[in-house]
Amino acid sequence: MNRENGRDGGSGAAVEIAGMTVKVVGRTLLAEVDWRVEYGEHWVILGPNGAGKTTLLSVASAVRFPSSGTAAVLGHRLGRVDLRELRRHIGLVAAGGRLVDEALMEEESLTAHTVVLTGYTGSSVPLWDRYGPREHEKAHSLLADLGCKDLADRPFAVCSQGERGRVRIARALMADPAILMLDEPFTGLDLPAREDLITAVEDLAESRPALTTVLVTHHLEEVPATTTHALLVHDARILAAGPVQEVLTGDNLSQCYGRPLLLDHADGRWYVRAARRPR
Repeated sequence: MNRENGRDGGSGAAVEIAGMTVKVVGRTLLAEVDWRVEYGEHWVILGPNGAGKTTLLSVASAVRFPSSGTAAVLGHRLGRVDLRELRRHIGLVAAGGRLVDEALMEEESLTAHTVVLTGYTGSSVPLWDRYGPREHEKAHSLLADLGCKDLADRPFAVCSQGERGRVRIARALMADPAILMLDEPFTGLDLPAREDLITAVEDLAESRPALTTVLVTHHLEEVPATTTHALLVHDARILAAGPVQEVLTGDNLSQCYGRPLLLDHADGRWYVRAARRPR
């Protein structure tokens, strides 16, 4: 797959979806979706449970195909590209780390450094003959970038949820992806661990300006200050999408979640609460 300036040939967008519907066993998970993500943008996807957030991310991650309409990722239309090759250029951190942890934690001796190394080969176990000094140095550098260089020799199985979250992101970056997909990476974290991970994501946006990111979350408090664009999903359809300041409004969020909401914004972060009804 030819890559130039962080892009893969074809469309000029990192993700371009047009008229897409996704159905499973007769149930519509997404309907008539149009969405375009430019390179270097940082998106957040918000919406109620079951609205279609993770389904949308799975298509953008080249994990799921549309039932109708079209979806192109890194300039390559799904259905007309070798998905194994395409996925090498997509960093995916799945909700709760399920796709990584279940396999990696079977080997209790695997260190955080080794887990990051497996991202280079996209494997669930280390392939030692594929890792040279350059790969080992890169794994150490990524752990440092994510604020967890002290975890390098710690067994992954005994790392806390917050520590694993940062290790997973380091692992996803080992293959130098053009786009990083984060599906609810803050699930199960306490407040300090959540804030550490948000800071790590914000630092990535500043240190890797060419990296495109898409984050799915349930909570506005988890939206990094470096977010540039937002998408609201409601009842399998896109309610609003565009620059974050235009999309994240009290009216839009109230419509999305089906109740009156009050929105606050401070230091680049968002906070929301339900409006009290008169007694």
